[in-house]
Amino acid sequence: MTSSKESGNLKIALAQINFLVGNIAANVDNIIKAAYTARDELGADMIVFPELIVTGYPAEDLLFRADFIEEANNAIHHIAESVNDIALVVGFPELADGKLYNSAVVLHQGVTLACYRKQALPNYGVFDERRYFTPGNQPCVFEFNGNFIGLTICEDVWQEGIIAANKQAGAELLLTLNASPFNVGKMQQREAVICSQVKAAQIPLVYVNQVGGQDELIFDGASFVADAQGEIVYRAEEFQEYLGVVEFKDNQPIPTTCVPLDERIASVYHALVLGVKDYVRKNGFSGAILGLSGGIDSALVLALAVDALGNDKVEAVLMPSRYTQDMSNEDAALEAEILGVKFHTIPIEPAVSAFTGMLAEVFAGTKKDTTEENIQARCRGVILMAMSNKQGLLLLTTGNKSEMSVGYATLYGDMAGGFAPIKDVPKMLVYQLARYRNSISPVIPERVIIRPPSAELAPDQVDEDSLPPYEILDAILERYVEKDQSADEIIAAGFSREHVVRAISLVDRNEYKRRQSPPGIRITTRAFGRDRRYPITSGYRGIKTVNQDHDNQPQDNSEISTKEKT
Repeated sequence: MTSSKESGNLKIALAQINFLVGNIAANVDNIIKAAYTARDELGADMIVFPELIVTGYPAEDLLFRADFIEEANNAIHHIAESVNDIALVVGFPELADGKLYNSAVVLHQGVTLACYRKQALPNYGVFDERRYFTPGNQPCVFEFNGNFIGLTICEDVWQEGIIAANKQAGAELLLTLNASPFNVGKMQQREAVICSQVKAAQIPLVYVNQVGGQDELIFDGASFVADAQGEIVYRAEEFQEYLGVVEFKDNQPIPTTCVPLDERIASVYHALVLGVKDYVRKNGFSGAILGLSGGIDSALVLALAVDALGNDKVEAVLMPSRYTQDMSNEDAALEAEILGVKFHTIPIEPAVSAFTGMLAEVFAGTKKDTTEENIQARCRGVILMAMSNKQGLLLLTTGNKSEMSVGYATLYGDMAGGFAPIKDVPKMLVYQLARYRNSISPVIPERVIIRPPSAELAPDQVDEDSLPPYEILDAILERYVEKDQSADEIIAAGFSREHVVRAISLVDRNEYKRRQSPPGIRITTRAFGRDRRYPITSGYRGIKTVNQDHDNQPQDNSEISTKEKT
């Protein structure tokens, strides 16, 4: 293919590729392979990779290891020596004069043309870059084939002034390397903020974003190119690896493929599928297993698992108790059959009877309460963990964010497992996602979607016996957990005092449970885990403004409610 050098134009490849944190050798091999492909098949003059691509992002406290950093810096020399006739822009952790920088290096013909150090280090939400890196303090503009090109890294282009500073330093085109994680609406927000600054500075920008799942974080890709007027003229697909090329003439991008962004619910579903797929794949599991109850949550998780892994790599387990309704067994079996997964039916009554018999003497003289309900859930947990261990399958838990918020789950029961796909998905969004999945092909029976949710651990039990209606609960939780609003603010917004006090009290007293829950996929702006770090032992109570009677009372770590949630 003819290089654009002959015509005086510049072809830039955007490497939206899924890399593995910590596996520097494999990442370097993939960088070199992508560069060859971009050069030989796409005719690119330059290829741009995401932020810190040599180590993967976020590498977290691996960045404190001297051997890890040495390997990453040596990798840059290996890349430079291995690839010719195309320039590479590569993100790596640069060690210089005893300081560590989040840097981007430009390599061409075995020579370093430029090296930029990220100036804006985010230290909020899921980010803690100031823990590891020293900030740079100046722009970086280099010349390539007669073009003056500026470099930035992720947070730089979210902060006012840095794009403009590159323009003032002589940049005619801007490249930005990114590891920007997904949350609902992030792609639209990202483009709006950056395109506004691009338009103000009148400089075109190439935005290359990481794609893939890394523990709880999902990187959505959606790399794009904006012209000097702030218009998107190229966009790669979301949640997919993609190696595309954009041609520039006189430093202006020639419009090309512009894949539309997903709608809100579709983007969440695709993020969850990618999260499950990469967690299983990158951690070396052969597949996944989950408990299937006939409820909406486990039905959604089963669909996600099958879409992520294929039905031949997913197993389901039905574990009915004396309280399980016939419709639950029927619907669970139907879901498994529709999706074509192998499933087992293992009644838990023998195990429950054994445990209650063993405990009969010590429980003598006490009334039945949630203790007996939790025994049922824990019997299920033992069964699922045993099958997971024996078969080498990742056990997926099925609790949603609403339940995790208020502790409506059983420790060592339905919370047992390795990964929680819908841990950050509020209950009402679970229903929307189920409807979306059925719009593609009907896999979740309608009865599962419309029936009142129930733990089925006691006669005629429904969730609203213990919780406010989910449409009310989710709205309160969004304000308290994600927006840090006080009880007074939430009540002033029109919510009943009773519902607010109930919900906030449950959130405050269940931090200990959330700390022991499996990691799960982040899809909101405030997930439990990296985003929201509250102490377990704490005298703070969010309801103190409406009820002072709790002061100096011991924390209640009892389990007020249970959930089969398989």
